[in-house]
Amino acid sequence: MSVDYNLPNDFADRMRAELKEEYAAFAASYQRPPERALRVNTLKLSVQRFKEICPFPLGEPVPWCAEGFYIDEEKPGRYIEHAAGLYYVQEPSAMCAAPLLGDLRGKNVLDLCSAPGGKGTQLASAMQGEGILFLNEINFSRAKILSQNVERMGVRNAIVTVSSPAELAQNYPACFDAVLVDAPCSGEGMFKKEEAAISEWSAQNVDMCARRQSEILESAAKLLKAGGKLVYSTCTFAREEDEGQIEHFIALHPEFRLITCHKLWPHKVRGEGHFAALLEKTEGEESDFLVRTQKPQAKFREQQKQFSSFARDNLAVEFGNLYAVGETLYSLPYGAPVPSVQTLRAGVRLGEFVGGRFVPSHSLAMCLRQGEADFAEVTEEVAAQYLRGLTFPCEGSGWKVVSYRGFPLGWCKVGGGTAKNHYPKGLRTV
Repeated sequence: MSVDYNLPNDFADRMRAELKEEYAAFAASYQRPPERALRVNTLKLSVQRFKEICPFPLGEPVPWCAEGFYIDEEKPGRYIEHAAGLYYVQEPSAMCAAPLLGDLRGKNVLDLCSAPGGKGTQLASAMQGEGILFLNEINFSRAKILSQNVERMGVRNAIVTVSSPAELAQNYPACFDAVLVDAPCSGEGMFKKEEAAISEWSAQNVDMCARRQSEILESAAKLLKAGGKLVYSTCTFAREEDEGQIEHFIALHPEFRLITCHKLWPHKVRGEGHFAALLEKTEGEESDFLVRTQKPQAKFREQQKQFSSFARDNLAVEFGNLYAVGETLYSLPYGAPVPSVQTLRAGVRLGEFVGGRFVPSHSLAMCLRQGEADFAEVTEEVAAQYLRGLTFPCEGSGWKVVSYRGFPLGWCKVGGGTAKNHYPKGLRTV
């Protein structure tokens, strides 16, 4: 290890040669603690409204993200507002990539390497429920975390897939208006935050990552429509993974042009190391999703009937484009295909059919807004009890959405003056 703040020797030597007189400031930045930040979920509320109700002090805005703020709070995930999906805790530099794609409303958008979901849910906010958002993660366990974050943030138009980039390209060629590739990388920009990034680093790993990134970009090129935009990002400083990767890609693909690229350095900005490049595909094919509806078999017709009965009694918003997987019912985004690759979440997971009746899912509750269902507004004390899985007194009967400050936390079922808790056991606080 180098004496320069425990940086790997080969890495320190390379950066010293590259940065020259800036190296001392770069190395000294590792003495400072990592910056903390959050991003407001504008699918649920405005930035101004969040400022008014945020349970802890907000710092300065993140310069490259209109919804981002620096924070000093050490445990921002412990608040009720976090459980309600009002914000996403995200490293500030990581917020720089998604905004490069601009206005995404009504478009087909793909986040190709999406877990844990920071950039993907940022794309969802930019889309404001308009268009089709594919969030892909090849690793199943990481895809489950991604799906949970999509659920908490109340995203209605996302399809979470578990696929290789090559398989996606084979199934959905030239179907996307915008593709984000937050590529697996050597993680040099995360040395301060993750000790494992230091122990796992090697020059050989940099080369391996660069080869894998090239393969992913080949698939991204096939997935993008003519005229579409591609953002490529990493959290590393290695030229062969950043600028060199883009130069190599454009040399192989003259139909792409570079619009802009940014490199964030920890000694120059309040954030960790990050790279992001925006490219445009100037020519090529253009396709649409092959939309297939589910065959109306007897079981599916009965499921539709049961959901319609629940919706008539409990919902004031329409969920169409229904799609069933076994006993689970989804509402696909309009215009979306029935998934042809392994899928964890196909739009809104509406609920399950249990013993001839429909039981609504947590996902459905989290994407609802005031006026779209019967909200049972609770105090901070009762909200905390609800998140622990406890019952509480409640008037009325039937299914209600437990809400705090007007934002949903989950379902309860009321009877006899008591609300039975339906908050998912895996999410409950101790």
